[in-house]
Amino acid sequence: MASRCVTLGIDLGTTSVKAALLEAAPGHPSGFVVLASCARAAQAEAESEVAGPQGREQDVNRIIQALNECLTALPQQQLQKVRAIGVSGQMHGIVFWKTGQGCDWTEGEAAPVFKPRAVSHLVTWQDARCSSEFLASLPRPASHLSVATGFGCATIFWLLKNSPDFLKSYDAAGTIQDYVVAMLCDLPRPLMSDQNAASWGYFNTQGQSWNLEILKVSGFPVHLLPGIAEPGSVAGRTSHSWFEISKGTQVGVAMGDLQASVYSCMGQRTDAVLNISTSVQLAASMPSGFQPTQTPDPAAPVAYFPYFDRTYLGVAASLNGGNVLATFVHMLVQWMADLGLGVEESTVYSRMIQAAAQQRDTCLTITPTVLGERHLPDQLASVTRISSSDLSLGHVTRALCRGIVQNLHSMLPVQQLKEWGVERVMGSGSALSRNEVLRQEVQSAFPLPMSFGQDVDAAVGAALVMLQRSLHQKDS
Repeated sequence: MASRCVTLGIDLGTTSVKAALLEAAPGHPSGFVVLASCARAAQAEAESEVAGPQGREQDVNRIIQALNECLTALPQQQLQKVRAIGVSGQMHGIVFWKTGQGCDWTEGEAAPVFKPRAVSHLVTWQDARCSSEFLASLPRPASHLSVATGFGCATIFWLLKNSPDFLKSYDAAGTIQDYVVAMLCDLPRPLMSDQNAASWGYFNTQGQSWNLEILKVSGFPVHLLPGIAEPGSVAGRTSHSWFEISKGTQVGVAMGDLQASVYSCMGQRTDAVLNISTSVQLAASMPSGFQPTQTPDPAAPVAYFPYFDRTYLGVAASLNGGNVLATFVHMLVQWMADLGLGVEESTVYSRMIQAAAQQRDTCLTITPTVLGERHLPDQLASVTRISSSDLSLGHVTRALCRGIVQNLHSMLPVQQLKEWGVERVMGSGSALSRNEVLRQEVQSAFPLPMSFGQDVDAAVGAALVMLQRSLHQKDS
C-alpha cells in the first residue's frame, strides 16, 4: 500500500512555537488526522538597543531554539514521512539578515539543524516606537490598509530616520516565518505571501505589488522588500536534511498565523473564527468577488485581510487579549514581591480564573486597552463603577475578561456578523482554550452556536494547506 501523505505545519507565534504533523485520512470527516503536535514557549523577549522602552523585540536565536525543541519532541519516524512543510507565524513583524549568511547548518552526530547567524532581532507587531505623529509624517499608501506602529514598513521608515547605519548591515528582510522558509530552502531572495505583505503596509492587494514608486520617492530601501508569491505555493525545497525530514522536501511560502488559524477552524463559509491568544482576532469570510474600498481608513475597527485564492477576511484585530491578562498577573506578582511575599505567576493565573468562575457577574467595568488599538492608538485602559462590594479577585478578573470580550464586540458587533451571514463562531487560541471565564463571556457577548478548538490551530492550518496542495498535485 502506498504511504499516505504526511505534512508538517509550523507556527511561529508571539509567545510560543507550535508544530503539528498531519496525515491524509480519506475516510475521516475532515479528510485528515493530526498525528502529533507540540508547543514550546519561546521566551524570546529582548531589549531594544535603538528604540528603548517603546521597542518590542525578540531574539531570533531563542525562537529557532524553541522550533528545534518542538521538532525534537515530535515522533522522528513520522518526520521521515513528511512530504511538505507549511509555515505560518506572527504577522506585521520584521527581521533583517544578510543574504547567504542568515544561518549555519550543523550536521553533527545529532539531528541536522540551522542556527541563526547574521540576523537582527525580530521587531514584533507589539512594537510601539512609531508615534502617531511619526506615522502621520509618512507617505500615504496606495492600499486599502493603513499603516500602524509594529508594521514592517513603518519600522523600516523609523530605522531609516533614527538608525540609518543599522539598515546598512543587512540586505534581506521578512517576517519571522519568511526567514525560516528562506533558511530551510537557502533562497537567494526571500519570498512573501500577500497575507504577510499586506500586514507590513504599502502593499496593494489588488495589484499584488508593493507601492514601489511611493516608497522610492521617500528614500525607502526597496531592495529589502521580498518577492511576492501565493501563500502555500512552493517556495523551494529543503537544502539540507532537517531532523528526520529529507533534503529536497517541498516548503510552502509562509502564511499569516491569522489566515492559517482560520483555515484550520472554518468548517463552512458561514463560520466566523475567534482567536484569543496573545492578542485577539475575530474573522469572517467575505463573499467571493468582494473588493475592499481602496482608501485606507485608520479609524476603522475592521480591516480586510487577504485570505486564500484572492478572497478576503473581514477582521477585527484587537491588540488586547491574553497579553492583558498576563500584564494583570505580572502586576499582582510584583505587588506581592513588594509586600515581601513570593508567588508563582502560574499559581496566580489559575487561582484568579477559579475565583472569577465562581463570580458570575459584576458591576465593575474595565476597559482593558492598555496597549491602545490600531484604530485608537492613544487610548489607554480604565476601571470604572468601582464599589466596595466589587473588589474581590473574582470581581476584578471577571470584569477584566468581560472587558476584553466587550472591547472586541465594540469593534465587530454580533449584529454585523449576522449581516455578513455568520451562523456559528469557532473559538481557538491558547488564552481561550485555557480560560473558562473568557469562554463564558464570549458566549454571552456573541449569542451564536459556538465550538472551541485547540491552541495549535495555526500549525494545523499551515500543514493542512500543504496537505491539500500535495493531494491536489497527486490527483492532477
